[in-house]
This record gives sequence, structure tokens and C-alpha cells, in this order.
Amino acid sequence: MSETRHPIIAANWKMHHDHLVAIHTVQKLAFLLEKDDYEAVDVVICPPFTDIRPLQNLMDADKIPMILGAQNCHWEDQGAYTGEVSPPMLAKLNVRYVIVGHSERRQLFGETDETVNKKARAVLEHGMSPIVCVGETLEEREAGATTAKVDGQTRAAFDGVKAADAERCVVAYEPIWAIGTGRNATPDDADETIGQIRAVLRDLYRDVADRIRIQYGGSVKPGNAAELMAKPEIDGALVGGASLDADDFARIVRFR
Repeated sequence: MSETRHPIIAANWKMHHDHLVAIHTVQKLAFLLEKDDYEAVDVVICPPFTDIRPLQNLMDADKIPMILGAQNCHWEDQGAYTGEVSPPMLAKLNVRYVIVGHSERRQLFGETDETVNKKARAVLEHGMSPIVCVGETLEEREAGATTAKVDGQTRAAFDGVKAADAERCVVAYEPIWAIGTGRNATPDDADETIGQIRAVLRDLYRDVADRIRIQYGGSVKPGNAAELMAKPEIDGALVGGASLDADDFARIVRFR
């Protein structure tokens, strides 16, 4: 973890927690975390869409310094896109981060590098920050294609994004083979790949690349968070299953 980049740890609840469970989880998490935790780490909660408004109300009323995020959005402001949610809708709810290009969106819903780029640019246009996900499959990793895959995805996601906007972005390296499998890249392997992603960002944005935060995502747990975060290139974590439990997620946030 770099001393010059403020760490960011985001909870991706995926399709879990109705609004009542979401409220209870955040209340418990707020009880567990202290002022020093929020000063040390940006704590982001990315719940299902139906939870965002209740959590906004809770965080505002109780002055909970967590940050609201969303798991996805469309790239258009409005239109005949049944079932979709637009960036301005999220911005009105004080959402500050939006996950774009998560591996499950790419694999299960056919999202392409082009749509990921459209979403990232739309999120930026409405004053929010995208958490841009990149990562390789097990087959690509075993074929030695990890560098080429994350290089291509990173360049495509940032196509047309100006340096001033790129600085507001977060990148999440999430090897697909480690999502929800209990397997994870070793801290050294994760750090090496994230270093390769940063090299791409330096090529694209020489002056600001070292200020762009890059997370690791892939079976992050209380037991491995500190070792991952100790690596110089890893600036945070995108946490899936372990974020559903307030105690586990609090331990990850308090990795120090």
C-alpha cells in the first residue's frame, strides 16, 4: 500500500441483503468502526439498487461516514431501457462510486469493453467515480495471457477519458478465477499484476497515474487482507462474500 494513495475498501453485496438486512448490517458496521478507521480508509458500500435510498437516509440521519456506491448503471441518462438505472438517478442519491465491468457483468450479461467504457465515462460525467474492474480467466492465466488481458481491458476502459477524470477513477484487479471460489492470487502475484496495470496507466496518464488507486478483488477475507494491503501497489480491496457479514468486513477495514 502506497503512503501517498489513500486506501479504499469497497463492499460489493451483489444480489444479497434486502433493505431491512442492509440497514441492520450498516448499523452494526457503524458500531464496530471508529473515527480512526474512517480516517485511515475510504469505506464504500455497494448494495443492490433497492437498498440505496434506505441506506442514504440512514447514513445522513446518523451521520455515518461510509460512502455509498452502486454495482452497475446504464450509460444513458434516460430512455426506453426497461430495468436499467441511469447515472443521474444514482447521483441524486449521493452515490459516489459505481462498479463498472465487474467480471460477473461481463460473463453473465455480455458486457463488452465498449460498454464498460461507455459506463465509466457516463459515471464520470455525472460527478461520480467508476470502479473499473479488469481481470483474466483461469485459462488465460494458465496460458500466460494475464498481462495482455488486463492491458487490453484497461486501455479500452479509459479510452477517451481525460487525465483529470482518470485521476478520480479506481481500478479493481479481480482475477475471474478467484471470484467466489475461495481461491485468490498470492499477494506477490496480485501486486505484480497491479503493477502491470499501473504501468498501462502511466503510459496513458504519465502525470496522474501514480495517484490512481488500484484495488485487489478476489476472495478477500479478514485472514488475508493485511498481507494483501501491505503490498506497495495494492491500494484497497473490492470485497464480495466477506462483506456480507459486518464483523468480517469490519476486520478487513481494520486490517492495520
